[in-house]
Amino acid sequence: MRAEQYIDNLVARGLHHFTTTAALEALGGSEVAVRAQLRRLKQRGRIASPMRSFHVVVPPEYRRLGCLPAEHFIDQLMGELGVPYYVALLSAAAQYGAAHQRPQSLQVMVPTSRPAVECGEVRITFIGRSDLEDMPVTRVNTPRGYLRYATPELTALELVGYPHHAGGLSNVATVLAELTESLNGLKLLEVAKLCPVGWCQRLGYLLELVGANELAVELLPFVEQNALSYIPLRRAVDVAGAKRSARWKVIVNVEVEPDE
Repeated sequence: MRAEQYIDNLVARGLHHFTTTAALEALGGSEVAVRAQLRRLKQRGRIASPMRSFHVVVPPEYRRLGCLPAEHFIDQLMGELGVPYYVALLSAAAQYGAAHQRPQSLQVMVPTSRPAVECGEVRITFIGRSDLEDMPVTRVNTPRGYLRYATPELTALELVGYPHHAGGLSNVATVLAELTESLNGLKLLEVAKLCPVGWCQRLGYLLELVGANELAVELLPFVEQNALSYIPLRRAVDVAGAKRSARWKVIVNVEVEPDE
């Protein structure tokens, strides 16, 4: 059996990924010959390699991308690596309808930061969070299986916690305004207890800013009980002369202007 027949057989079984090791075992013959066949398939656009020794079969409708969409293989890739993950931040917000500024790469939370993956026009960015396995996720079906996504409530808190990965606080506020319809106040409070209290302080302030007062008020008792001091709305920016929100114990040291 040649490599082209091997990948055709995979697709016939509903599979669109394989490893070099699996191909070597299935095809037999010399390693040099098998690798040469895989290189030729890659040159023809039949397969792509998001990561060394991990390959995806690229159907005709995605050849212009030079790869499968990241959502079609990230679960399988992380499974091969043995790394827990969930789709997060702007990528997760887009899943819940907050697609004002869809990110150019798929944003994926992992235990420790790792280099981005680039495959044709497809890009995956990894963000490190050491306690991600304690975070609530939801499973979403895809054409190739399923994906793990941060819940809407976790997404809201992480957008505030990682604003540099979300286009800055003004963009975070814009996305939050679109995300509010997917948020549940009680669930938001439960997730807040898993995150730094500063995230909750900033989120409460921003939710009020975008008019989501009913959601914000769910967080207020938690902030009142656990927020021990004022924090800047944006870290690493001077707080001298900035106004303060006594309600959220936030120093408003930047102007946040969500898009209309």
